[in-house]
Amino acid sequence: MAREEITPEIVHSPHSEEPPTSKEAERRQRNIVAIIIIGIIVVLALLAVAIYFLLQPSTPTDRIRDIFIIVVALESLVIGVALIILIIQLASLINLLQNEVRPILTATSETVNNLRGTAEFLGENVVEPVIKLNSYLAGMNRVIELMGIKKK
Repeated sequence: MAREEITPEIVHSPHSEEPPTSKEAERRQRNIVAIIIIGIIVVLALLAVAIYFLLQPSTPTDRIRDIFIIVVALESLVIGVALIILIIQLASLINLLQNEVRPILTATSETVNNLRGTAEFLGENVVEPVIKLNSYLAGMNRVIELMGIKKK
């Protein structure tokens, strides 16, 4: 009999959206990196301009100290926001572990226990009777051989 091989056909719908290709993802990634680099360059340029104007002989030291205090305050605000984001992410991770991972582990443990019981049941009700039957048949075969009815 000849066997027919069935190959699945992929039907493309004109209305379905396809996932972005690797070229589009690469282009997006390049754009993000370019924006970050431009941002860093702008911040460094502003810092260089600020240092230039602060180092002029007419600039009093009090002004430099005040500006440094403002920069440190802004930096601590950024660090505070980063810590808040970190705490929120940690809370979502704990929520994920408690509500999704723990039930999966519980279900897995129940499945393992169920499989253990199934293996014991099969061992008692299937394997043992087959072993006993084989031993009886081997004994009967030997008895028949000893009586001379069947030759070795």
